[in-house]
Amino acid sequence: MQREIIATDHAPKAIGTYSQAVKVGDTVYLSGQIPLVPETMELVGEAMEAQVRQVFDNLKAVAEAAGGSLADLVKLNIFLTDLSHFALVNQVMASYFAEPYPARAAIGVAALPRGAAVEMDGVMVLSR
Repeated sequence: MQREIIATDHAPKAIGTYSQAVKVGDTVYLSGQIPLVPETMELVGEAMEAQVRQVFDNLKAVAEAAGGSLADLVKLNIFLTDLSHFALVNQVMASYFAEPYPARAAIGVAALPRGAAVEMDGVMVLSR
């Protein structure tokens, strides 16, 4: 099966040896996004809500570049340096998603790239 590399200027450029997303058939694997502002490649700031929103905006941009939307996400992984922000992530997520929600995992980690407090990746299935 052929794979297609997904790239958009509306999300941060890869800061390592990876693609923003890879599409294989109707499935799109979205790489982890941290709260970088695409235009500056700098963190959006230290406020947790701003970081979470920026990550969702970045994922949304990559999903759209792949021909889908956040509604097509079937699996979402959330990495937090402080799990006490879990309720805030749920609150912000509710403004980006409607039921049925994707499957999800939330994982506490010691550190993330560039000092980010949150990172998310996901898997999207596009409708035919």
